[in-house]
Amino acid sequence: MTRLSVNINKLATLRNARGGNMPNLIQSAKDIERFGAEGITVHPRPDERHIRYQDALELKEVVTTEYNIEGKPVEKFMDLVLKVKPTQVTLVPDAEDALTSNAGWDTITYKTYLQEVIGTLKSEGIRTSIFVDPVVEMVQGAAETGTDRIELYTESYASQFADGNKEEAVKPFAEAAIAAQELNLGLNAGHDLSLDNIAFFKENVPNLLEVSIGHALICEAIYMGLDNVINLYKHRLK
Repeated sequence: MTRLSVNINKLATLRNARGGNMPNLIQSAKDIERFGAEGITVHPRPDERHIRYQDALELKEVVTTEYNIEGKPVEKFMDLVLKVKPTQVTLVPDAEDALTSNAGWDTITYKTYLQEVIGTLKSEGIRTSIFVDPVVEMVQGAAETGTDRIELYTESYASQFADGNKEEAVKPFAEAAIAAQELNLGLNAGHDLSLDNIAFFKENVPNLLEVSIGHALICEAIYMGLDNVINLYKHRLK
């Protein structure tokens, strides 16, 4: 069964909109785990417009499942993750003003840079993952960086699936997954996955260890509740 890691950035966005502490991010993370999620994901950005760096520190004290911190490995981010030492760090090539993640790493151009960052993280016992597009060459490049896993950027899949082209949409992801297996890379996926498209993705992408889902899951929970939605995802991921 593929693990579900819930990205709680959107809950932090809602909290920050009014100040104060509603919803309570710490309690929300504990509840999400209690409802059955196998992980908590956060993606702090330099402007702290949703997850704050202090949130990431405080969550370390309460998360009992897998704790995944995503972000671009700038100095402030690296200081944070080396202090927190989460289960996994997912490296994402975000521009500072990016609204959301919008591309994977060019693992060939940035190979040396990624090798250095990953070496630092792994020396502290932190599992590493690299955000990549579903391109076999980028998967092959990722293997040369020393990363433990890759996370496939699934926006193109979600977009084409919504247009009715689900077989074509999933094909490059299946090919990337096979390449990852041949290279002994663990496989994660995330971005715009939802209750509508997750089952087909899971059925057609082999060896999928983990999905990280935030925006869609929180939106769906507005209608159906967190407990119900988390268990619907788990059912589709079996």
